[in-house]
Amino acid sequence: MSTDVITRRGWLATAVQAETRPVTTHIAAQLLAASPWPTAGRNTARKDLRALAARGVLRAIDDVDGRRTYAPERSAA
Repeated sequence: MSTDVITRRGWLATAVQAETRPVTTHIAAQLLAASPWPTAGRNTARKDLRALAARGVLRAIDDVDGRRTYAPERSAA
């Protein structure tokens, strides 16, 4: 019996990969509001983005305004 369980961070990683632009904390919070975890707020989104970047799933990009955005990490394969 297979139980496919997706975590909040896994769901967010998939949602960010579908975006055509870099994702800010604000955009991530909006994505999570439409997810199975609609009560996750900005702080949760910020922590999840940071954790996904630490795992190498996303890469952090420092914007010219000093704001951090995130984009999918592209593999060389």
